[in-house]
Amino acid sequence: MMRAMTTHPKLEQQLAGIAPELKNRLHSAGFDQSRFLGLAATLTEGDAAERRRQRNAVKGEVSAPPPSSIVKLPAAGTPEYEKYRALGEAALERGELAFCTMAGGMATRMGGIVKALAEVFPGHTFLSMRLAENKTASDRAGRPIPLWLMTSDATDHDLREALKKANAPAHVQCFMQDLSLRLTPTGELFFGAANEPSTHATGHGDLIDALRRSGLLGQFIDNGGKYVWITNVDNLGASIDDALLGFFVEQAGKGIDVQCEVCPKAGDKGGIPVHAEGKVQVLEEFRLPPNFDPKTVNVFNTNTFLVRAEPIAKAPLKWTYFEVEKKVDDKPAIQFERLVQEITAHLPSLFVEVPRDGVLSRFLPVKDFDELARRRADIEAVARVRGML
Repeated sequence: MMRAMTTHPKLEQQLAGIAPELKNRLHSAGFDQSRFLGLAATLTEGDAAERRRQRNAVKGEVSAPPPSSIVKLPAAGTPEYEKYRALGEAALERGELAFCTMAGGMATRMGGIVKALAEVFPGHTFLSMRLAENKTASDRAGRPIPLWLMTSDATDHDLREALKKANAPAHVQCFMQDLSLRLTPTGELFFGAANEPSTHATGHGDLIDALRRSGLLGQFIDNGGKYVWITNVDNLGASIDDALLGFFVEQAGKGIDVQCEVCPKAGDKGGIPVHAEGKVQVLEEFRLPPNFDPKTVNVFNTNTFLVRAEPIAKAPLKWTYFEVEKKVDDKPAIQFERLVQEITAHLPSLFVEVPRDGVLSRFLPVKDFDELARRRADIEAVARVRGML
């Protein structure tokens, strides 16, 4: 019989001693102390590597997805494509779409500046280009398309100030993802170089809970909103596309809640669609069993989703918190994170293969300045066609 797991004896005392300012920040960003204590308790038992494998790996058999589960849009200009384009255009004109971009995290990958505020071209940041694209799409729709930015404790202030400076319209809103605390490998609070508890954002899987907490989603639905486009702020290829929206409108009418964009692999590693636990869902490679070869799947998740607003507002979604070890101030630290693609495990999903090359590309991610330099010409070509510059 397994022994009941207990938290480190110091942890609750350490939590009680946190400064009021930090307690307020944690509370406003959705910190759940009972959940945190439960996760921390799991660090006190067993071998760390085996524990992580058991926690993070999906259970049961995993196989490549059936070909029918991954579809492509009809070619541009065909009657079928025009049908979808018209459906998407009508949905935009009715105010049924909101666009949500993830601009949170810890602001560490681009020299310590907030990535959304990094210049893609002189005078043009990721944020300013998202604002320009939103204006172009809103003008085309004849009404404002809500633009929501998921910020974090590390990015919220700077992004709100940038929006004020840009005189962003009222339909552009921020909401903050969760904030949590790092732990030592034995389950105590991790203290950084300044001898303060070390905080971290808990991953883009925060988006659904944080959006619910903000009230933006409920208000959107009350005003007739039906669909939310979710993407990373740095992937400027993932913009509003009338035909993709129209395709989802039709699929939503058939019971599909999530449309996940996938791209052909080109040496990429990351989340892939697989058949697991009785459904096709996106799993990161670290969750796959050792006997499954990810190379048998030739597409991967771009972290861009169209979702029905109603289920992400109300459906009971149970999130997996993955144990991740980081080096912080040259010491090992444990943090628990969740992934937004887990919505494909809980809601009926469809996977659409989209282009990654040329002016039709929907996958132009930028992790750091080196990748930005490599992609700048491709980003400019796409941005000019889509009204971002």
